[in-house]
Amino acid sequence: MLGNAQPAIAAFAATVVQWQLRAGRRGLPWQHTRDPYRIWLSEIMLQQTQVGTVMGYYERFLARFPTVQDLAAATQDEVMPYWAGLGYYARARNLHRCAQEICQNWNGSFPPSADEIMQLPGIGRSTAAAIAAFAYGQRSPIMDGNVKRVFTRYFGIFGDPSVRATEKCLWETAQAVVDAAPPDLDMTAYTQGLMDLGSSHCARGRPDCAACPLATHCYARLESRQAELPTPKKKKQSGQRQCAMLILQKENTILLEQRPSPGIWGGLWSLPQFDDAESLRIACGNMGVEVATERKMAGLQHVFSHFKLHIEPWHIVSDQIETTEPRPNQAWVSLNDLPATALPAPVKKILDGLFLA
Repeated sequence: MLGNAQPAIAAFAATVVQWQLRAGRRGLPWQHTRDPYRIWLSEIMLQQTQVGTVMGYYERFLARFPTVQDLAAATQDEVMPYWAGLGYYARARNLHRCAQEICQNWNGSFPPSADEIMQLPGIGRSTAAAIAAFAYGQRSPIMDGNVKRVFTRYFGIFGDPSVRATEKCLWETAQAVVDAAPPDLDMTAYTQGLMDLGSSHCARGRPDCAACPLATHCYARLESRQAELPTPKKKKQSGQRQCAMLILQKENTILLEQRPSPGIWGGLWSLPQFDDAESLRIACGNMGVEVATERKMAGLQHVFSHFKLHIEPWHIVSDQIETTEPRPNQAWVSLNDLPATALPAPVKKILDGLFLA
């Protein structure tokens, strides 16, 4: 449903641009560049992740992989430590694959249009449009989570934004805004301005309508329906899972195993994981582990997007391990090397609490 049938659509883009140039974010490390590699990296990192968290990762990643060629030439094992802790690790795997494809099929340069960029691994329609807008000034509308909030409220677009019909309406409205804008529209300022408004004045919980440059014609403000838009998704019951994790220590090393890719924490090094403590003990017996000390540690809960994982860590120090050669996906890692190892956030928290406390 479209509530604001006759909004001031012609002035929408110009209003956003004027506000962004006056009050929007201007000092982020990925701004003021036309380099599509740097823009692409920032856009991927910012998916599902707050700006404050991304900034340090962005700088460290670029220091190690300053160009798309450097990233393509690296192995996935070399890339993952620079992503560990950011979560949603498929992003990092797709980032690596995408860099390789750009070097193999595009002579090391990003495609020049949003339609072509969207064909690359891990790049959706909105991200492709943002890269094309920031790097090439292309008049391609974006539609990420923050922008959906601005558009649903301003234009009065009802319906779950993740549903195809609602999403189609949002994209059509976004395209109409760009088409109605002046020919000399500053696409960089417009695109950044939409992101800034969505994350600041048009925030999810308590929108600051009094300070919003779009307030005059905003449907949600005029009808006092800010809390109803965007239309909330139907809540699903979060699943619950449990596991036991083994911290098997042999002198100054612990046993880690690389998670399969794709999958949760794919490509990262994690602690061996079991359904329960009994399965963990059986596995230790199969390895010929003679236990010197055994300690059940405090449990830890980690929340994924679709379930909660309850982790029961067991720290076992062994005097002797008969099977000294680990499986192909396992390795004995020195405690001194843990800071440079690509570990999932909860595993890093467990190990830091044990060995750095």
